[in-house]
Amino acid sequence: MIRAFPPAQHSRYDYLNAYVLDMPEASVRRLSTGWLLLALGSLVVGGLLTVVIVLSRTPFLQDIFPWTDIFHTALVVHVDMTVLVWFLAMAGVFWNLNSKVLGHRFGWLALLLCIVGTTILALSPFIGAGGPMMTNYIPILSDPFFFTGLIVFGLGFLILVIRGLLCSRPIGALVSGQGALRFGLYSALISAFVSIGALLASYIRLTDAIEGERYFELLFWGSGHTLQFVHVQLMLVSWLWLATVSGITSRLTPRVVLFLFIIGLTPALLTPMAYRFDIESGDHIQTMTWLMQYGGGLAALPIGLIILFNLVNSYQNETGLSAERSSLLSSMILFGVGGAIGFMIQGSDVTVPAHYHGSIVAVTLAYMGVTYHILPLLGFRRPRGRMVVLQPWFYGSGQLLHVIGLAWSGGYGVQRKTAGESQALDGIEKIAGMGLMGLGGLIAVIGGILFLIIVYRAMTTTRAN
Repeated sequence: MIRAFPPAQHSRYDYLNAYVLDMPEASVRRLSTGWLLLALGSLVVGGLLTVVIVLSRTPFLQDIFPWTDIFHTALVVHVDMTVLVWFLAMAGVFWNLNSKVLGHRFGWLALLLCIVGTTILALSPFIGAGGPMMTNYIPILSDPFFFTGLIVFGLGFLILVIRGLLCSRPIGALVSGQGALRFGLYSALISAFVSIGALLASYIRLTDAIEGERYFELLFWGSGHTLQFVHVQLMLVSWLWLATVSGITSRLTPRVVLFLFIIGLTPALLTPMAYRFDIESGDHIQTMTWLMQYGGGLAALPIGLIILFNLVNSYQNETGLSAERSSLLSSMILFGVGGAIGFMIQGSDVTVPAHYHGSIVAVTLAYMGVTYHILPLLGFRRPRGRMVVLQPWFYGSGQLLHVIGLAWSGGYGVQRKTAGESQALDGIEKIAGMGLMGLGGLIAVIGGILFLIIVYRAMTTTRAN
């Protein structure tokens, strides 16, 4: 087994209470590398489409080219790549790092199906794609080619989850920091399985009378909400892991962390409560909303606050920043801002994307930090240099400006899922807010490109002995 931090650092930690993951066998690491490449590829496609989206909503620039016609199509594929594929592929990285060799062929089958499905989704706008439908969680293009890609990807994800449930490494009789992280990963698998069940339940209970965008909105509502608990659990695993390897002394015992992961899992396990109601009813919709609104931060809040407290104390003995620490701090800031904005939502304006952009970018930043850390453990060169440390701050600050601009504009009534003239930017307050959004978005795009360049160089440069 390969330790999750260099031997030179090993003596600095109480390994029993260190929140790290040992690397599995070489064959399992290769499978995790495949999932990582899929995740990075989805970011490349999504990042290219981000430029179109940001320019289509930025004052003055939106008038230079007729972006409005392609805004929604670009937005559909962008969201599916940067949220659905990126997040679930990174989940594949985590779950495979925690898996046994058992069922290895099914692991590769799951990856192959997800790669094929992602490729079809990426090509769908250029192969007779139908009208875009901006449904929550999984926006779609009304076209058989797009649906084929979504179904193939979904089958791959189903196999990934089932194999993970059957082949994950045990927590161990003595609960250690690593054991607590393994439980966190397994709790995310349980949440993912519940999400798949919610999708199936919604599909069975939808009637033929429901058509168009409302059909897919109801289809993905329950499973989409439950899937957010998967992302939060994996983000917390990342926070704890990054805190340990960046030298932040833990004051959380493994048993307490395990208990907090159980609390974080609870809202997902309560998902069947929403299916006591007709899925077309307001009760069903509101129950899922409440579960996410009040349950999503139950474990994140205490873990985040304790890590911050430990961070302040660690500065007495530690100086400087690492890529892991930069990613951790920027992730925690964005998650806190996104959560606070969530309580400001009053309607269907751009405050809504301000909220979820803060939350999902927090997960992305945590995954960026983990990626930097595991690259040498997967056999690649360790990313080094000042830019590696600054990249999470660059990306995070751009996203923070983006989120603040959206929240500001939402306060003045700018509606979500609009572009061009339909935004009705008829006041200086709206123009200023959306201008800040555009500036932050472009900075974030540059930060995202820097991340991909850093990782690309690390993966293609000969590793020093």
